[in-house]
Order: sequence, then structure tokens, then C-alpha cells
Amino acid sequence: MSETTPNLTLPYILPSQAQKHVTHNEALQRLDALVQLTIRATLATPPGTPEDGACFLVDAGAGGLWSGKDGQIAVRQDGAWTFFVPRDGWRGWFAASGTLLVHEDGEWNPLPLPEGGAMQMLGINATPDTTNRLSVSAPATLLTNEGAGHQLKINKAASSDTASLLFQTGWTGHAEMGLAGDNGFSIKVSPDGSSWLAALTVTTGGRVHLPQRPLVAASMNSATTTQAAGSKTGFQSLAANQGGFALGAAISGGSGSRLVVPEDGLYLVSLSLQASSTGAHGIDLLVNGATVVASIRNTGSGGTLASKSATTIAALSAGDWLSCEHSGSADVTFGPGKTAVTAIML
Repeated sequence: MSETTPNLTLPYILPSQAQKHVTHNEALQRLDALVQLTIRATLATPPGTPEDGACFLVDAGAGGLWSGKDGQIAVRQDGAWTFFVPRDGWRGWFAASGTLLVHEDGEWNPLPLPEGGAMQMLGINATPDTTNRLSVSAPATLLTNEGAGHQLKINKAASSDTASLLFQTGWTGHAEMGLAGDNGFSIKVSPDGSSWLAALTVTTGGRVHLPQRPLVAASMNSATTTQAAGSKTGFQSLAANQGGFALGAAISGGSGSRLVVPEDGLYLVSLSLQASSTGAHGIDLLVNGATVVASIRNTGSGGTLASKSATTIAALSAGDWLSCEHSGSADVTFGPGKTAVTAIML
């Protein structure tokens, strides 16, 4: 018969053994140290004033009274150090890091996840909750392939639900992409996390819309008027308008209002002129009343109605305004598709 138990090496009380209390007390000491094992710290040398019952993991390169005990568990008992060699499967609570580790092949490692991996919540360097059941706090998150492609799937229950990626700053949403309230794809942005604008939408039929893209078709109200050389006209009617174009202040010394640009960018601008005259005449499209971005010149139409157009790309800034200035003398017909301006941000 062995003198000790196979797992914790507890001494048996043998038949006819004297001093049985010594053997019994030794077994109790081992049980007290190893059952509900709590490791206070991992050290290479003994602490200065250890409490009785304190347990430590002896680090590599141990010295002093722990010399030669690397990897063992040192327990302070009755003013002396007792050492135990950990076996595979032993579990210990490491108080310094607040982690439960298991011993295997000479190392202490975190407990492995269940084989099936099923759990209600998981936090990686973060705290999950009932809404964010998977929470990760890290510089990056990697999802990679296993030899072929890789898909990240976000599934919603019904068409009216949302399946999207939300981008935040300080926990306030500022951009979102995905299926938001229907099955069409959209990209939305928000200045404050409450009011949202759809920057791009794609229908289930594959058609792309840019609902915030600045564009405009502007003219004076439909009429034919005689414009003398140097006369100035602005705009009164917006036949099409998207993305923030607006009528501004009245044209000084002329008629109509300024057409105010909503956003910095390159714009495709088209100027059209419909007029009749017996002599040379023309029209200029001006930015801020000074810079010409498009011009039309006509040598005369013999009194018959004629149409011309000019198209250009112009760099415009938010707050710039457009107006027209006429040269020569002509009867100009205003209105959509006649004497008018169209602009669209590229």
C-alpha cells in the first residue's frame, strides 16, 4: 500500500503508526494550501513579511529560500516555506490579475472555451450587455479567410428592420451603411446622431440615387423681355432643386435674385440662351458678380428666335452666387429650357 494519496500526495495514517496526529496535520496543511488554491503573486524571491497561509508561484530564476523551486507553489506555513509541484489540471485563482488559470505542460493558462463555443455574452477587453452581447475593445479586429473567401453576414428579421454598420464618435452615430428600414442599400450621415440624411441609396432594382447631390435648374419667370447691353438678371424660378441651392439677395441694378451655391466642389454648369435680335448680342454667367464662367455670343438672328448653349466645369465654393449679364440688345425669352442655367455637382 502506498503511503500517500495519488493526486494531492496526502499522507495515509498507517496501521500501528505512532504520532498519528503529525501525519493527520500534514495532510490538513496540504489540503488547506491546495483546495481553493489562490496565488497571491508570481515572484522569484520570497516576499519580506508573508502572512501564514499565503501562496505564491515561484518564477523562473528563483533565488534565496526559493532557489531551485522554479514553477512550484510556495506556501507559508508555521513560519516556514512548504513547496508543492503543480500537476496538470490544477486550477488556481491568480489574485494579482484577477484570472482563473489551469496548469498544463508546465504552464498556467486561461481556461479554454467550451468545445461548442456557445455562450450568452462575450466581452474581449470590454463589458458586454444585453444589447451588445459581443463587445470588443482593441486597436483592430481581424476576420480572415480559411483558404478561400470570407463573408460577414448581418441578418435582419423583416424588411422594415435594420441591418447596418453604424460609425460613431464618442458613442454618437455619424454615419450608417446597410439596409435601413427596407431592403434597399443606403449610406446615411448625421451631424448630431439624431437627424439623418441619405447620401446614397441603391434600390433592389440596382438603380443608384444621390438624394443630397447639389443640382439645380434655374431661370427667370417665363417671359420675353428686351435686355439692353449691360443689363443684369438673376433667377426667380427653380424648376429643379436638390442639395441646398437657394435664391439669395436681389440682383443690384437688375432683376431677379442671386443663385447661391450650397457646397464646395466641381460643378457641371450649362448656360442656355433663347433670343431674337437684328444685331450682335450675348450673355455671360458670372460668379459673385465678377468672374465669367460661361458665355454665349450671337451675331444676330435676323429677328427670328434662336437658341444656343454653353457648358463648362467650374470650381465653386459654398456661398458663391451666380447671375447673368447681357451684351448687345435682344428680346430674350426666359424660362426652363429657354434662357436658363443648370448646375450639378460632380
